[in-house]
Amino acid sequence: MTVNFSIGEYQPPDDLLAAAEQHYETALSDLLNAVNAVKAGLFDNTKALPQTVRDVRLAMDLIHTERGRLEKLRKQLAGSVGTGILDLHAARDEIGGRLARLRDAS
Repeated sequence: MTVNFSIGEYQPPDDLLAAAEQHYETALSDLLNAVNAVKAGLFDNTKALPQTVRDVRLAMDLIHTERGRLEKLRKQLAGSVGTGILDLHAARDEIGGRLARLRDAS
């Protein structure tokens, strides 16, 4: 099994997720500072506000993507556990059998 990440040199997914979360925190901090400046009546930094909003959105997308990759990698490493399909007919039959055994045991 080969897992390729398209970002420069190899980094484990946990490190990429941590980097994405750090980028998100930085962008969110910038956004909060800009909003607080506008509330205080300082409109000097309003030109940077749209770019900051884009940075927050980009960081959220990056975090979501990296979490998805990490989860996919964990599932691949864990292997296939079960079929992933819930068979309600088999469950009903199993419950019926167990109830029958309980009635017989009484």
